[in-house]
Amino acid sequence: MKELSSDKRYPIDKLCKYLNITRSAYYNWLKHPESNNELQNETLSVEIQKIHKEHPDMGYRRIRDELDGHKGIHVNDKRVLRICRKYDIKSNIKWKPKSCTRGDRNPDHIAKNYLHRDFHADKPNEKWLTDVSEFKYYIGNEVHKIYLSAILDLYDRRIVTFKISDHNDNPLVMDTFDEAVRLEPDAHPLFHSDRGFQYTSAQFRTRLKKHHMKQSMSRVAHCIDNGPMEGFWGILKREMYYCQHFNDRTALIAAITDYINYYNNQRLQRKLNVMTPMEYHNQYIKVA
Repeated sequence: MKELSSDKRYPIDKLCKYLNITRSAYYNWLKHPESNNELQNETLSVEIQKIHKEHPDMGYRRIRDELDGHKGIHVNDKRVLRICRKYDIKSNIKWKPKSCTRGDRNPDHIAKNYLHRDFHADKPNEKWLTDVSEFKYYIGNEVHKIYLSAILDLYDRRIVTFKISDHNDNPLVMDTFDEAVRLEPDAHPLFHSDRGFQYTSAQFRTRLKKHHMKQSMSRVAHCIDNGPMEGFWGILKREMYYCQHFNDRTALIAAITDYINYYNNQRLQRKLNVMTPMEYHNQYIKVA
């Protein structure tokens, strides 16, 4: 309005009427330009919109943590929320998890639920959770699947290791376990899973005994018994998988691999004092 009225001589009263504002509001704005706080909010909004464009899955809390942890901008939740509302910045809606667990009709071994939903751990490699989840890609009208097996540490919520296969079978789970033991040879955690056929097999139980690990299993139809692991699947799929359509196996595997690296090394978590899983893990190692 100021430019139109001063440069092009447009009448103020007509501009106000067109823009549905009062003349008094316009003249009040002329006398009282934007405050320092408003100017700071404009600068802050640019950073917030950049973060949202790069990570549309982030809500206002995670955006605030990203500003504080990675950009050195210290603001509170409410201020970020106000700016997000002003620019209609919203996170993606969380999708309902879809399980691909298949139980064995004649399991070799069913373990008790020793974890009892106690998802707190005092140190790394004290409690591990594991599971398998499926992902789809499309070649023409044909639907193809790959399976991701992962192990999560309850202390720092890091993914200890993972394996990807075209088949949801025993070798996938055994290879994941063997790799975790290779990476953490001194680990003897409580090892919790659902009652999938791989985990109830004699082959898997033999591995646990060999490495002095106590086995724990979720109860039937109680997914929450393995809550943090199910939560990780939800995070991965909402932030990376559901927002894309994959037409290539190699691209899907690369996307999963890249995301897990991002999750472990860059994704800040409030439960970890606004640190990444690996930062939280390394902090314990340094103190110990």
